[in-house]
Amino acid sequence: MNIKDAVVLITGANRGLGLAFAKEALARGARKVYAGARDPASVTLAGVIPVRLDVTDAGEVSAAAALCDDVTLLINNAGIAHLGGFLETGSVDAARKHLETNFFGVLRMSQAFAPVLARNGGGAMLNVLSVASWLNLPSLGVYGATKSAAWSLTNGLRHELHDQGTQVLGLHVAFVDTDLTRGLDVPKTPPYAVVNHALDGLEAGAQEVLADDRTRQVKRCLSAEPSIYLSHPQR
Repeated sequence: MNIKDAVVLITGANRGLGLAFAKEALARGARKVYAGARDPASVTLAGVIPVRLDVTDAGEVSAAAALCDDVTLLINNAGIAHLGGFLETGSVDAARKHLETNFFGVLRMSQAFAPVLARNGGGAMLNVLSVASWLNLPSLGVYGATKSAAWSLTNGLRHELHDQGTQVLGLHVAFVDTDLTRGLDVPKTPPYAVVNHALDGLEAGAQEVLADDRTRQVKRCLSAEPSIYLSHPQR
């Protein structure tokens, strides 16, 4: 998938990783970049087309698919992350809230835009996942479970979209230096570095990108004995 001359739609594009994706898509010569956001007025990057898009709202997703009918690259970036484990008060409600964005949001967008991508030659879909898809920390228990679900969804979509020629890439990353991780005392990767890894992989035909050393280490340790996900986390 070449970014040059592509028509790109990015969810959650008004800040953080989504904004970095929009900037880099323009820098790589995308013909058009749609910047999805709940409030289009919050999109201030010159050169993009703001689109009202709340991925938890089926009507807005359908309207975006009708409006952006020339998309060749869908980047499912929108996501939420709040601290909390499974046994904390309110975890059931927190899980539902996370799933609405992190899983069902990706599913709604994929269903709406799969026909668009097919009509435009197949194109590609890039789903922003997490190292928490594989390694669930107590402080991010609920979030991690929803990213595991999104990983499984991504793998399933890859098979379902194969025959229409759509490339599906899962981007796994640990902590990114954005508003989402503000206040967390952990190593963080700059958004531009994550985006460059992701788009380089996409252009090389990859199906999966591991964007930082922590994520690559965890992936290697999944098949260890005992596996890393069975070990008590250090933080």
